Amino acid sequence: MTSTSTSSSGRPPRPTRADYVAWRTATTRWRDDDAYGHLNNATYYELFDTAVNAHLYEATGVDVRALPQIGVVAETGCRYFREIGFPEPIEMGLVVDRIGTSSVVYRVGLFQGPSDEAAAEGRFVHVYVDNARGAGDRPVTPVPDVVRAAVEPLLREQ
Repeated sequence: MTSTSTSSSGRPPRPTRADYVAWRTATTRWRDDDAYGHLNNATYYELFDTAVNAHLYEATGVDVRALPQIGVVAETGCRYFREIGFPEPIEMGLVVDRIGTSSVVYRVGLFQGPSDEAAAEGRFVHVYVDNARGAGDRPVTPVPDVVRAAVEPLLREQ
């Protein structure tokens, strides 16, 4: 069962390593933990952003910030399953749930230690906009071909 299915409780099941296609590892830092001794909520979102954009840089071979169309974050979310934090590294699994005309929907699983179950899972949506005029009034555009080619191998049927 993939994490996009629902269990008898009506909630999606906890994702496992098998639910993701691409992987990278992040080193945790002392400052990543909050006053309660676990990873700060904002750091989860930094990891989601890093997993997606690092994949795009590597898979496209270009500086995605300099493309005529860029992906801006339109939606994020996180499901927390267990605490993680410094000093152990975090493995980030990446999968694409949907590629639309102008958007890409990603899921990023965070794993720490040997467990096969995710400690957290993020939803991260890029919407592509015209980058010619810079920040401000940026009309929505189609996903660039170079980006589409980089994310299609990550697509998992739901």
